Amino acid sequence: MSSSAPTSVEAAPLRPEPPTSGLDRFFRISERGSSIPREIRGGLATFFAMAYIIVLNPIILSSGTDKFGHHLSGGQLVTATVVTAAFTTLLMGVVGNVPIALAAGLGVNSVVALQLAPKMSWPDAMGMVVLAGFAIMILVATGLRERVMNAVPLGLRKAIAIGIGLFIMLIGLVDGGFVTRVPDAAHTTVPLQLGADGHLTGWPVLIFILGTLLTLTLIIRRTPGAILISIVAMTGLAVIIDAVVDIKPAAWGLTVPQWPGNPVSSPDFGLLGKVSLFGGFGQVGVLTGVLFVFTVLLSCFFDAMGTILGVSDEAHLLDDKGDLPGMNKVLMVDGIATAAGGFSSSSANTCFAESTAGAGEGARTGLASVVTGLLFVVALFLTPVATMVPAQAATPALVAVGFLILAGGIRDIDWSDFTIAVPAFLTMLLMPFTYSITNGIGIGFIVFCVLRLAVGRGREVPPALYVVAGVFAFYYLMPALGLAS
Repeated sequence: MSSSAPTSVEAAPLRPEPPTSGLDRFFRISERGSSIPREIRGGLATFFAMAYIIVLNPIILSSGTDKFGHHLSGGQLVTATVVTAAFTTLLMGVVGNVPIALAAGLGVNSVVALQLAPKMSWPDAMGMVVLAGFAIMILVATGLRERVMNAVPLGLRKAIAIGIGLFIMLIGLVDGGFVTRVPDAAHTTVPLQLGADGHLTGWPVLIFILGTLLTLTLIIRRTPGAILISIVAMTGLAVIIDAVVDIKPAAWGLTVPQWPGNPVSSPDFGLLGKVSLFGGFGQVGVLTGVLFVFTVLLSCFFDAMGTILGVSDEAHLLDDKGDLPGMNKVLMVDGIATAAGGFSSSSANTCFAESTAGAGEGARTGLASVVTGLLFVVALFLTPVATMVPAQAATPALVAVGFLILAGGIRDIDWSDFTIAVPAFLTMLLMPFTYSITNGIGIGFIVFCVLRLAVGRGREVPPALYVVAGVFAFYYLMPALGLAS
């Protein structure tokens, strides 16, 4: 995102102040034009924006059944989800020094629960995830992953960041109840509708609307702590409304804004280490097993790539070429997170686009990730409290930050060059339209390579991008080739 259009609630100072403490020096807080209070606010905002994963990931994984009819325990999944998110986010903060939080990836967990597990046992399925993490770490160690990211043209990088912004905005609108999926029974080609029935009704939706207006107003007024203030205020209002008005719990979605009777819960670590690295190959065969690992790897690889670029752009951490200094450390932590998710049976962990909530709050360093990670540690014992923030109070941050990313990056794309403008356009729109970061990146890469070849500019495309586009093309063709299970 262009530094001439600051998108955070506080503009970074032109001249960084000298370090004031060891903490400041370690995280380079003043050097990046931030402050400890701003990093703390950013860490809090990110945590509340992604805390839903504590509830949602166990629901998705526990809904699946393995080949032998076994379900995973919901309570154990909560512990596994929180422990892994805490560990990987803290690691990203300390090693990567970027304001990016990690947790179980949405989409990948569905693949594990609905595609892998029915073909094998749960430990076998999680072993596939660990192997995908190992493969990612090898790609990072050899420099191949960073070379792929550096081969992406600046215009496509900006498009990826904007696509992330549009994607998280749609997530905010859907999770906030402002738009909903039209049921298949309606027999309509319109996929989404306003509210639950074409109208905006109910107190939860009102909380979302008020939260969005409050967040945008505070951001425009450059109020310090804008996003966090809105989340806390709307949560308090939601608790009050739920207490005085008869609202069905289902209207709030996964999280009902009620103060828990017992705020303390005991973690159950029973799933940690329940993994079989190569048992799945014996169940499905070597070729299918490799394809399963490839599917997990591809999703994690490019979802994380898009998120890292998007959040780093929002946090003004990219250099003039659009590269992130110290990228290899960030990528290695992401690979470790994928393997750690399999080891804990929480599914592959990856970088969360909701980290833009913290970047929008002004976070610029890994201290924000440390704050988010520590909050996950607290949530391990206070899960009922951590999960009392309703989506309607947290998701307005995603809508606001989505707009800020769009406003700050769209001018940096060369719209006069159609060979970059068309793939950038498709990348931006297909992320929200297919509800997948990976699909947006994949189609964008393929179209970019094809168009450059078509106009005789094929030599301008880095070889690594041809390889990646070919991998994506093969991935999309696997069902037609009879290779997808």
